[in-house]
Order: sequence, then C-alpha cells, then structure tokens
Amino acid sequence: MKYPKMSRPQDELAEEGEEVFRNLTEVKKSQIVMPCHANHRQELSVGQLLKWMDSTACLSAERHAGCPCVTASVDDIHFEHTIGVGQVVNIKAKVNRAFNTSMEVGIVVNCEDLFSDSHWRVCQAFATFVTQRTMGGKLRPLVPRTQAEQVEHSLAAERRRMRLVHADIMKDLLTNRVQEAEKAVPAERTQVESVELVLPPHANHQVNTFGGQIMAWMENVATIAASRLCNAHPTLRSIDMFHFRGPSQVGDRLVLKAIVNNAFKNSMEVGVCAEAYQGEEPLRHINSAFMTFEVCDRDGKPCTLPKIQPEPLEGRRRYQEAIARKKIRLDRKYIISCKQTEVPLSVPWDLSNQVYLSYNNVSALKMLATRNNWVLNSEKNKVSLYTLEQKQVLSFKIEFEADVPAERAFMVLSDLSKRVEWDPNYERCELIRRVDDDDFLYRVVTPSICRGGVSCSSSANQGGMVQDFILLASRRPPCDSGDPYVIALRSVTLPTHPPTEGYNRGEVLCAGFSIMEVSNTISYFNQASPEVLPYISTDIAGLSSSFYSTFCTCSTFLQDNRDNPTPKDQPPSSTLNSTLL
Repeated sequence: MKYPKMSRPQDELAEEGEEVFRNLTEVKKSQIVMPCHANHRQELSVGQLLKWMDSTACLSAERHAGCPCVTASVDDIHFEHTIGVGQVVNIKAKVNRAFNTSMEVGIVVNCEDLFSDSHWRVCQAFATFVTQRTMGGKLRPLVPRTQAEQVEHSLAAERRRMRLVHADIMKDLLTNRVQEAEKAVPAERTQVESVELVLPPHANHQVNTFGGQIMAWMENVATIAASRLCNAHPTLRSIDMFHFRGPSQVGDRLVLKAIVNNAFKNSMEVGVCAEAYQGEEPLRHINSAFMTFEVCDRDGKPCTLPKIQPEPLEGRRRYQEAIARKKIRLDRKYIISCKQTEVPLSVPWDLSNQVYLSYNNVSALKMLATRNNWVLNSEKNKVSLYTLEQKQVLSFKIEFEADVPAERAFMVLSDLSKRVEWDPNYERCELIRRVDDDDFLYRVVTPSICRGGVSCSSSANQGGMVQDFILLASRRPPCDSGDPYVIALRSVTLPTHPPTEGYNRGEVLCAGFSIMEVSNTISYFNQASPEVLPYISTDIAGLSSSFYSTFCTCSTFLQDNRDNPTPKDQPPSSTLNSTLL
C-alpha cells in the first residue's frame, strides 16, 4: 500500500511567527509496531491502537486534574489509514478544555515510516474524562495560550452540545421505517459471545480496567462477527461515539457480545455490548459500541456485501437504528470532518443534520475570529475595517465599540429580522423557522449592485438582479467567563424555499458577530463569497466608507434598544445558558 508523503506533523492551525508553546497537559507516545501488535495482514490491530490512545489520553487528563481520571466517552473515530509492522505510531494527547468535573482530551495519531521518512495522519479523536476525586471540587480552568488552543478550547463547548443531543437525533430518525431486505443472511449466524477475565495487566494504576483494553476486546469480537457475514477478513473503518456506563475492576468477568446489525452495499455495522460480573452478582452493562467494517479486494476497493436478515423484535430495532446511525455518520463526515473550504455551501438542512450544520456554522466563525494575521485596511472614528487573504479567499472584519451591555447587544443583534432597521444591505428579512432557542432559519433579500459597486433597491433596479439568501443563524452565549457571545451565519438549502424567478440565490460561506463582554467590543466577520464581495469591495479598495456609516447606525440602533424588553421570540439568557450546564 502506498502512503502519502507529508512533512512532519505540526498543529494545523499554527500561524507563521507564532510562538512555539508546549501545552503542560500534552503527552506524547511513540511506539514501533511489532509482530505481536499486528493482525494476520501484518497491520497494527485497531484494538491495540485504541489501548495506546486511551492510556496516552488518560495521562494527559490526570496531568491537568492532579488526580485519577477515567474514560467517560469517546467521539466518533474514523481510521484514514492502516499501520504496518515496523512503522512507528506517534500519539499526541492534550486537554482542550476543562469543565466542572470533566474535560475533553484531543488525541491525534500519526504514522511514520522510518525508511522513507513519510508521515501521515491515521485518525483524530476527542475523549471525555471524568475525575475520581473522593472530595468535591471543580477542575481548574484551562487557559489556552496559542491560536490552535484557543480554537479547540472554544469548539470543545460545541462538541459537548452535540454529545448531549446525540440520543435525540436517533429518536427523530427512527420515526422513518425502512423495508427490510428479503433473501438475506440471518443475523444469528454472525453472533459472537466471549468472556474475558480482568487481570492486573489489564488495569490501570487505580485497579480499574483500562477503557482502551475494553475497547480492544470489543473490537476483537466485532471483527469475528463481521467475518462471519462476509467470509473474509474485514477492515474496521470507524467507531461511533460511545459512553462508558460504569466501571470495571480487576477480578471482573467481562462478557462481550457482538452481532451484525445491518449490512449496506459496501459496509456493515456491528453492534458490541460489554457486561461485567463477579461471582453470582447480576450482569452490569459497561459499554456498547457500533463499529463499521469494509471488505476490500486486492486493489483496495470495497467489495459488495450480502444483505442481513434481522432477528425478530430486538434485531429489527437494531436494524433500523443502524440505518439511522449511518445517516448520522454521513452527516458528521460530510459537514464536520471536511475542511471549511471543502464543505459545499448548499448543504440541505433538515432536523437530522441540524446539530452538525450548527456546529460547522459556529466553529467556522470561531476559527475565523481567532486568526491573528488580520490587516488594518482603514479606520474612522474607532470603527475599523480589517482584511485577511488566505488561500485565495478574502475575509473582512469590522470592529467597533458600543456602550451597551454585551448580553443586550447579543440579544438584539441575534434577531436578524431587526437588521433591516440598521443595515442597508438587508432589504427584507423573514423568519422561516425557529429550530430551537439557539438556531433560526431566515430568508434575506439584498438589493442589487449598480454601477460603481453601489447598492440600489429593487424598485430602482437599473441592471443586475436582486439577491436572496437562505441563512442558518446560530447563536451561542459564553460557556465560561472570557468567552465571547457568538452569532454565526451560513447558507443552507431548504426544499421549501428553492431559488425563485427574479432573484439570484446568493450564498454566505461564513459570517457573523463576536461580542466580548469585558470590553463591549463588537466584531463582524464575513468570509466573502462572490455574491457578498460587491457590497464591500469599494470600502476595501478605499473608494468609499459605507461600512462606517452602516456600523454607526448599528451602534445607534443598539443604544435605542438598550432598555427595551426582550422580544417574545427571543428567549432570556437563562434559557440559553441552561443548554450548556
């Protein structure tokens, strides 16, 4: 197999000239892959890799907490490449953010070929660890130092939101029933059950079974189950988000059960359950996981798999849930895992992918806001226009101060229907749907651009077509002190609102507001698409200062609405903050 040759791995978000800083929670592990770590294909066993990842992440969590920690959950893991015998695995783990009693640890796995000096990414994971303090008390906050750390620190709150709503997404998707396949392999043929005795080598320094060891045993029985369906050696491609439901100790007997839940054209989902007991006590549910396997031919192309016939009752439930999880996997990979420049703007919105579009929306704005190479383009009476050119994409930032409490400015600016009162580029704005307390769908109509880059109303249009946009507006209050208020905007596609005659359907890549509570500084960002750029091009070129008058009007608008009661369609801040508690 050929591997991509890359430079030695560095933080992807590091900027030129940024100070090299070593996070105090960072833990690195390098391990050469020996034959005892490999499977029949002389590739590193995924179970062994999971053990190494878990132990490295646990050490990072304990370095920050100063006390024993255990694995609570792990987000989806997608394995991009395999690792062969003789190659080196480099694992780096560091705490991204500490909450009250839990923390998110980011894990990056790279592979190194010592003979060709090639390096490539294998996978990235986010694990949640909880402390095992005997006394109460909160974790000390983690202060991000570099730009990359600031981004991950901010996005950790968004990933936490996704974990909390994961079960609700499953429930919504399961309302759609799917016809089962006929003339398929009975699922009973793929059943596997195995018992493992937890010995001291399987446990950590707290005498608890390594989470990575449990995952390794689960991967083993899942591989056997997948092999029974395809009569071949399958390759594990991904593991879905899972949670540890309870602890396990030395002396436990772990009962591991696996079965193929569903088989698609080129992949299959295997469900695995781990239960523990000692003596004659009842079984304790430790963990459940869902693993996706493929079978590849000699050219590395996925083979077509036989269909599965589910067992009655519980088997049918697992069959349907596997389809829902496949939809979730596609949404997460399509919307979240891709780089911002690779995600098409016209992603169709629906309730099942709402949380991922919202995450992408907020994360894109936060990443744009943390860039440290903005260039001051012009300034007038403390209203500043900055530009940023990166990878042939022009972004602009307008920054000003308003003598209005940050929370109030956040509530007023997050109601886009009121933006027509201060922004001449918002001719009309209608609320299409209130998704929840934090996310809204709007249709915005903007005037066409006349000669010289000057906007003109639709009634006086002298050439050019009026534009409209379908926008997802996602707003976030601070999760902790020091965080900004965020209002993020991006384009989506709605089947109920297709492009209409007489309007040019524009698209917004990334835009929105960041409001700092301490300084009352309001920053507006826009990663200018071709449809947006004409509205600001004359300001950037220095031919006009319309941005100044627009945001002066915005400041006046905020002052006028400083003491107005909260609109009925805007929930109070206590409601917003409750989603992150």
